[in-house]
Amino acid sequence: MASRITARMRSEESGLSTLGWLGILAFVASILAMIPFTREVIVDAVGVVFNQRDADTGELSDFSQAMQGFGIALGAVAVFIGSGFFLLYTDLGRRLAFLLTGAATFGWLIINGVLFVVYAPRGVRPANLEGLNAFQIRLPAIALTLGALVLFSMFAVALNRYEADAEG
Repeated sequence: MASRITARMRSEESGLSTLGWLGILAFVASILAMIPFTREVIVDAVGVVFNQRDADTGELSDFSQAMQGFGIALGAVAVFIGSGFFLLYTDLGRRLAFLLTGAATFGWLIINGVLFVVYAPRGVRPANLEGLNAFQIRLPAIALTLGALVLFSMFAVALNRYEADAEG
């Protein structure tokens, strides 16, 4: 039984993983970005979404501003979580790195959610927000905290099982 699990683990870790392919793709994209013709094509393609201007005022359209916000938020999450995963992946392997990254991310979200529930909102008073009371304003943060708590618990159980399988 143990030899079959070990053989399966080795076969899954042979060759290029998804992370390896993403690294190769990022390398090729960075090389292509250095070529002027390709760079112009990439800038024009990205400008279709991120640089739409209003014909009357010349300002960015609401859609472009929203897409820039989504792009920045997704990029920040990818860099924040991805860099930690990459460092753990190089030292600990794919499975353990995934479990530790998930547990750390959702643990951080629990702490962040609890702090928001306790100390937010600052600035505008809850009574002035279109009929929302202090509890209703905190509902999204409470939902985030509870969801992160469930996912953190799942990652903690998975880490416990991984450790038990590694010992046995």
